[in-house]
Amino acid sequence: MPIKNLFGLTSLAKPLTTEEGRRILERDHYRCQYCGLDAMGSFENSLIMTVDFVQPRARKGKKLPENLVTACRPCNVIKGYRVFGSFADAKAYVLRKRDELRKDWDARQEHPQERTAAASR
Repeated sequence: MPIKNLFGLTSLAKPLTTEEGRRILERDHYRCQYCGLDAMGSFENSLIMTVDFVQPRARKGKKLPENLVTACRPCNVIKGYRVFGSFADAKAYVLRKRDELRKDWDARQEHPQERTAAASR
């Protein structure tokens, strides 16, 4: 029995090469598959594009095109290492979390004095 099996260690899928990442970005037309952000819309948008493992590498996700999607960094961070039954489930989760974060942000912007008072306590 190999030592890595003895200790329950598994190998992760290797990180993407630049060429593999470029192919995924091109396939998805440089658009976040979660929120729809268009990387071609501005230089700043292009800087935050990543390739996401839908089934995370840390959870035995494979480096296969069907497991890889273009994602903006915020959506990729929101999804994190969570495992979902399908990409549709992952997308629904990310969009719901983005909406919650937006509502919290908007509420804090409407009442900045509450934020300042809480910080001074």
